[in-house]
Amino acid sequence: MLINLSERSNQPELMDSFEEPIGSLELVFQDINSVNSLLGGNNITMKAILQLMDTQKKEQYTIVDMGCGDGNMLREVALYFRKHKLKASFIGIDLNEKALEIARKNAKEFPEIRFLYQDILTLKEEDLKCDILINTLTMHHFTDDQVLIFLNKFTKLAQIGVVINDLQRSRWAYYLFHLFSAIFIKTRIAKIDGLISIQRAFIKKELKSYAKKLPNVSHDIQWKWAFRYLWVMKPIKKQSTSHIV
Repeated sequence: MLINLSERSNQPELMDSFEEPIGSLELVFQDINSVNSLLGGNNITMKAILQLMDTQKKEQYTIVDMGCGDGNMLREVALYFRKHKLKASFIGIDLNEKALEIARKNAKEFPEIRFLYQDILTLKEEDLKCDILINTLTMHHFTDDQVLIFLNKFTKLAQIGVVINDLQRSRWAYYLFHLFSAIFIKTRIAKIDGLISIQRAFIKKELKSYAKKLPNVSHDIQWKWAFRYLWVMKPIKKQSTSHIV
């Protein structure tokens, strides 16, 4: 019998319990990072960041990663900035203290990156402003109501734009991940959570529904390989209705 993916699942992921020992959690992140590297997932976010930078040139940028996990995405962005002699400060925010411990350890050679323990849902807009805010494979961990809360915060925090990179909910993605994980993923948690993530993920209609509830923001939602959605939001300076692509 085929899995029913007509609606988002509310089944929690194992990693969301925060009970996993730090050593095991580090192995799970290694699996996740390997998948992103093989499938080019982080490149999607990197290209979107550069496109946003082209819309507003600055000497230095502040880039925030909400739900940064072990900080892999920020390290990749920081390395790109170094290579191309671009200036930026980076802030990673997460609610998992063990993940942040791993992130800080892995970023010892990156003084331009700092990490903060903070609940995304309770973050005050006046406490953190940035140029570009990124959110990679984090949004699907939240309920629909929670998604709207933090998207509203994101669009107020980011002066230039927001980059969301998350999963598409589809049977193709689900069953192909089943096969992919048997070959390329080592940890039991990453195999299980990968499938749950797809069940918790989104279809484009749902993303457009969220977008309609975010006023004075332009939206560009695109499907990307492998079974990802890239959602770029930019503030509309003048009072206007949202534009959704």
